[in-house]
Amino acid sequence: MHDPKPRPAAPDPAPADTAPGAAAETGPRPRGGFRRLAPLVRLLGTVGLMALALRGVEWPQLWAVLRGADWRWWGAGLALMLAVQAVAAVRWAMLARPVGFDLPLVLFVRRFFEGLFFNLFLPTSIGGDVVKAYRLADTTGGRVLAACTVLADRLAGLTALGVIGTTALVAHQRSLAATSSLAVGVAIAGGVMLVARTVVANLERLVAILPRNRAVDLLAARLLPYQRRPSLITSAIGWGLVVQIGGVLSTACVARSLGVAIPLPTWFMVVPLVSLMTVLPISIGGMGVREGMMTVMLAPLGVRKETAVAIGLLAFLTSVACGFVGGLVFLAEGRAPDPSRDRR
Repeated sequence: MHDPKPRPAAPDPAPADTAPGAAAETGPRPRGGFRRLAPLVRLLGTVGLMALALRGVEWPQLWAVLRGADWRWWGAGLALMLAVQAVAAVRWAMLARPVGFDLPLVLFVRRFFEGLFFNLFLPTSIGGDVVKAYRLADTTGGRVLAACTVLADRLAGLTALGVIGTTALVAHQRSLAATSSLAVGVAIAGGVMLVARTVVANLERLVAILPRNRAVDLLAARLLPYQRRPSLITSAIGWGLVVQIGGVLSTACVARSLGVAIPLPTWFMVVPLVSLMTVLPISIGGMGVREGMMTVMLAPLGVRKETAVAIGLLAFLTSVACGFVGGLVFLAEGRAPDPSRDRR
């Protein structure tokens, strides 16, 4: 039976009793040095990728494209993005509550948007996930478990992204009509959900294959509610499809603000691939990767490099705006609250 408390006990209490400086004293020094240099390395990587993406761009033309943007379409894209991020927060809550985080929905929404804020500064589009897990709980064990819920949520989202991208790719290669494309998408989504449901339903057997470890056993015990309710995972993937479709439509609106009106099915192929590339740990907030991928994928469609780069920049601007909302939430709260108080 899972612990109903909002802050589950740590799988191993030892880390919680360790002095903050102990790890630095006993851990290998080269690793600590690398950690100190990591932000600089990531910054230099981001600058390099942006320089590569902007190479050959005619700056007056890029400025003319941005200056001519229809900000009403961009605003529509931003509204869509804010809405789908709120839906994504609900999806996360659906996965976190069964394992002990019985907290108000508004708290999950706040934490989710805070994660978007920190995504702007941390490497890749998953850097803010660490912050979300840290802020959801205030014990070592609770944060480990929170990280598991964030991981489950992230995997559900990436699975949905893969389903949409694969469907669009098959439809493009086979030149399928809209109804046929929808049928293919439903078939792929159904197959993926069946596999996910089977894996989760047999979680205990899968854990039994792993080497015996007390921490793993305790963590698996916490996650057993997923095994008893495998529909949670399939529902999360379903909501992930809603989120990813909203993201595609948001990008299409951003492109429309710049006068780019390529067929909507094309965006269902372009956006998932661009999003998957921004997950790679090679850039801060996907900068440089997003603009470069937009240029490569839109060039065969006759979109000029300056316009493709502008689409990437305005798409990033929607992420900045969403993150700004999270930053306001973070600053207004002032400090990490006791989750038990949020239940009142």
